[in-house]
Amino acid sequence: MPKAGPAPQATAVLLLPDAAATDALGGRIAAWIRGARRGLTVHLSGDLGAGKTSLARAVLRGLGVTGRIKSPTFTLLEPYVVQIPTDLDIRQNLSLYCYHFDFYRFTDPREWLDAGFREYFDGQSLCLVEWPERAALSEHWPAPDLRISLEVAGPSRRALLEAFGATGSACLAAAVSSVRA
Repeated sequence: MPKAGPAPQATAVLLLPDAAATDALGGRIAAWIRGARRGLTVHLSGDLGAGKTSLARAVLRGLGVTGRIKSPTFTLLEPYVVQIPTDLDIRQNLSLYCYHFDFYRFTDPREWLDAGFREYFDGQSLCLVEWPERAALSEHWPAPDLRISLEVAGPSRRALLEAFGATGSACLAAAVSSVRA
């Protein structure tokens, strides 16, 4: 489970009864990112098979990533660039850099520093981080805007969403606005 830290500013619990519900949550997060035209740091926690990669894929698909979206379990990082229209003129786009991390194979949090990933967490990029607790270093580890903890609950999944700061709170509100807990 996520390590102790500052209290979240907002929380929500969602029941995700099937893959379509997980995809819909990812789509709502992606829609908020497109509308806000900015990046976000999302920590995805949960046991193996809880749906972290499925949710990350749904966010990336919602942003327009086409083709195969690979799990970064062995590569640690899969980068993507998506184009987000800045106004009604479709010729003017914002390039959003998206980074999908998976730190499952880390055995020591210092591996995150050694890998040189700090520069990716610039506040302007989308960073989707699976297994963040394996890289967490209090003084160097970037705090998430949104933390999503997934757990298997029978045939469904339960998602605890926790927002930190104004950016995370706005995304959480948009992600749960049309869903009942």
